Amino acid sequence: MSAIDTLPGIDLARLTESAALMTRVDRKYLVPRDEIDELIGDLAVDLRVLEIGGRRRFAYRSTYYDTSDLAAYRAAATGRRRRWKVRRRDYVDTDVSFLEVKTRTGRGESSKLRIALDDDGADTGEQAAPPLGGAPLDFVRTSLADADCVAPTAPLLPVLTTAYDRTTLLVAAEDSRLTLDDALVWSDPADRARQLRDQVVVETKSGTRAGSVDRVLWRAGHRPQRLSKYATGLALLDADLPANRWHRTVRAVSRGT
Repeated sequence: MSAIDTLPGIDLARLTESAALMTRVDRKYLVPRDEIDELIGDLAVDLRVLEIGGRRRFAYRSTYYDTSDLAAYRAAATGRRRRWKVRRRDYVDTDVSFLEVKTRTGRGESSKLRIALDDDGADTGEQAAPPLGGAPLDFVRTSLADADCVAPTAPLLPVLTTAYDRTTLLVAAEDSRLTLDDALVWSDPADRARQLRDQVVVETKSGTRAGSVDRVLWRAGHRPQRLSKYATGLALLDADLPANRWHRTVRAVSRGT
């Protein structure tokens, strides 16, 4: 039995209510899987785990869209002040899907907008998906225009898929959130794939000041990583891409793949 199995559960409505009251800063860490139980044990008195239908671990799949010359990736790689990311997120266990547009403004602020996709789970996870079109593409263009980002004129193609299992926890004393992404796999249309075998992506979502989970991780020798699943995945799969911004992360991830 893992440490997570011993924690009290919390439903989605209560989790959202408890952890939606503060301005949040996300910090991401790469943690060896065999250290997760110790991390949970150090915080167990304050933790509640999201539980839906008796399940505590949920399968996620994200399909990222970009132009054929990877305009979104290159904007992030060169640190452009206004940049964007488009992805389809599938909650596999509940057969629910959303199209999400994430933008970063010139002031460094970020925003995420999304719409539900009512296509009966048409995305099977295969890479031979068509370019983005119709109402979803209109939503992307409108969202980018509203964020003062230049919308690409070239087609938006599926260029990367990520799949992983997520466990979400509430740090009750702080009303902050913690996610554990395990068994992460990146794949692309060229049938290249990499799997994060021995590490878990730990993400803390707390206030502007570090929370108790961050402090426990720091004491264990872990430091936040510049870890974008999209950018890191593309850099892992294609060594020819510019990746100086993620060099340290790619090197750390490579040790666990």
